[in-house]
Amino acid sequence: MSENNNEEVKVPSAIMEEVIQVFMKSGEPKLSFKQIKKKLKHKYTAEQLHAAVNILASENRLTKRGTQFSLSKEKKKETENAEGENATAPQAGNVFEGVIEFTQSRNAWVITPESKKDISIDFRNTGKAFEGDTVKVRLFPIKRKSRLEGKVIEVVKRAQENYAGTVHFDEGKYLMVPDLPQFPVTFLIPADKLEGAKPKDKVLVQMTEWVTGAKHPTGMVTLVLGPAGTNEVEMHSILLEYEFKLNFTKEVLAEAAALPDKITEEEIAKRRDFRKITTLTIDPEDAKDFDDALSFQKLPNGNYEVGVHIADVSHYAIPGTEMDKEAYARATSVYLVDRTVTMYPERLSNELCSLRPNEDKLSFSAVFEMTEGAEIVNEWYGRTIIHSDKRFTYEEAQKVLDGELEIFSNELKTLNSLAYKLRDKRFKNGSINFDSTEIKFQLDADKKPIGIIIKERKDTHLLVEDFMLLANKKVAEFVNKKKVSGKQVKFVYRIHDIPNDEKIKAFGETALAFGHKMNLSTPSHIAKAFNKLLEEIKGKPEQYMLESLGIRTMAKAVYSSENIGHYGLAFPHYTHFTSPIRRYPDVMSHRILAQVLDGNYHEDKLLDDKCKHSSAMERNASEAERASVKYKQVEFMETRVGNDFDALITGVTNFGFFAEIIETKCEGLIKINSIKGDFYSFDEKHHQLIGKKYGYKFRLGEKVRVRLLKTNMEKKQIDLMVLTEELY
Repeated sequence: MSENNNEEVKVPSAIMEEVIQVFMKSGEPKLSFKQIKKKLKHKYTAEQLHAAVNILASENRLTKRGTQFSLSKEKKKETENAEGENATAPQAGNVFEGVIEFTQSRNAWVITPESKKDISIDFRNTGKAFEGDTVKVRLFPIKRKSRLEGKVIEVVKRAQENYAGTVHFDEGKYLMVPDLPQFPVTFLIPADKLEGAKPKDKVLVQMTEWVTGAKHPTGMVTLVLGPAGTNEVEMHSILLEYEFKLNFTKEVLAEAAALPDKITEEEIAKRRDFRKITTLTIDPEDAKDFDDALSFQKLPNGNYEVGVHIADVSHYAIPGTEMDKEAYARATSVYLVDRTVTMYPERLSNELCSLRPNEDKLSFSAVFEMTEGAEIVNEWYGRTIIHSDKRFTYEEAQKVLDGELEIFSNELKTLNSLAYKLRDKRFKNGSINFDSTEIKFQLDADKKPIGIIIKERKDTHLLVEDFMLLANKKVAEFVNKKKVSGKQVKFVYRIHDIPNDEKIKAFGETALAFGHKMNLSTPSHIAKAFNKLLEEIKGKPEQYMLESLGIRTMAKAVYSSENIGHYGLAFPHYTHFTSPIRRYPDVMSHRILAQVLDGNYHEDKLLDDKCKHSSAMERNASEAERASVKYKQVEFMETRVGNDFDALITGVTNFGFFAEIIETKCEGLIKINSIKGDFYSFDEKHHQLIGKKYGYKFRLGEKVRVRLLKTNMEKKQIDLMVLTEELY
């Protein structure tokens, strides 16, 4: 919400007094909006707090400079006698605990809730930390106001137990080279710990020790997957590294097989019957798990009734069963390039719970009565039975919207019109339009990539998305209002914090390198700037790169029972309700909603832990999916060694620069010592390499002509050479 719309948000005076108390009790003279929100423990929505601080500024109780707020002169004296816990600014020698994330350049960041800024770690100071580990970091003296820098002094907890990689025999030693390109070390494997693995075998390794001063940590092979480089071995390696099982146990499969096909009359009688109302599914062409459907009818009063019907997985998956325990452990389905690894066995995901056409199916529904302007005048939630009249692919439904097909034309076109209006309202309220570009591979019979397709999102994709967003939002609002014995119902919220200041600033610099200026001064301006940027880059060479980087720049959305709202969508309340076949948090949401509706709610004491586990497994699934895409990209480029391409510079480091091939969206490295004709130095401030003799610059965002030198399937890396013949 813009700063000029404070009157649209009700701001109780108590909120403003609490904001003042934050400054009175803080040892820091200036606080960002994010810090204020954190110190108030996310009690209020972003809109309420923005309105509060802006009113305080207009009343001269707070002073605003840039993105920072401070007490006005009249209020500063009160801080001298402030009581309570003082929060001190980070100082040299302070030790913080957080999670480490490595970058392409082998440097790292440590993200900690104790500091508003992430801590930068040079690759020489990462110690024995691996990607995702929880570490302790000691700060260096602060040289630059914009950055905290430090050194890893202890690994508190490893992010994972097993690491995937390939065995090598070198100078009489067995070494395991990890798959992850940013992994800082190789493992030394004693001969008696190989478990039969041979050089060039893909294995999982568990670290046993890392002796102080030793170059390599010592490890033991826990599983031999087979020869590296074969598709099955590589995909299995990715799944196991990110803690996903390859198969279901016999017990789980037996439970699934025993579930009855027939829906009893007794069960039907408990549900609202939608079988005579037009109902449609719209899904990808290769989908088998149809977990959502839309029903549509025009009401006698001229309004429309739209039903968002979601597969009733919780009817079949009972807490405490082996099947449900396994679904919780996985927490999500995983979508690799060549396969889907489902959260539930196919008996559920593709049969009983898939809302297939011309079959009666059990569902959990959110039903909305809407005006022609997409205003909701009534809503209903409950268990239903539906009968899908038609299974559309996205492409087929788009032909209906384009006038090329007539089947269910009125229903789809009206739904699309309503979706447009819902979308327009969402964007006006500050939602960010992350319409990210996706790539899809054409695979041959041996699962070798023979083509790369840029997936295009059309109206049918957005139509479905808008109604799913509506259902998720309204279910969260409905449950949020409910209290049992005077206590608010504990629910599964999908939350998204405001962006990190430093990462947003870095993204703004990257966008500027491509000629796109962004106003990133406040969270509301950030949302508008992102939407403007995403519109500007449509169809341009930098679209894929900036969209991907923009998503990574934002805070990660997570699951939590503590609601702080969803910044990216600009929703004060949001949950995941619409995909229980493939996301366990949706199953939890269904169960809690059912308890509220049935009047038998009981608080789940483990809900916080379940939310954290689900968030962690979601991150693992995203990383696994990215790893499979990267592998196929390198495999696709393997047959194109020696070819020349146009590329965009996507990152500049002290050892070279990264460039994304425009045609295939594959990224490769140009090493600084491979650039012919001059000696280049790294200008970190301006994201460029500068030639000493001729002064030619390789800048972030510039277009270059490159030649594919080689591919490394083991490390999922591409080496490029920049063509410099015309430069000098």
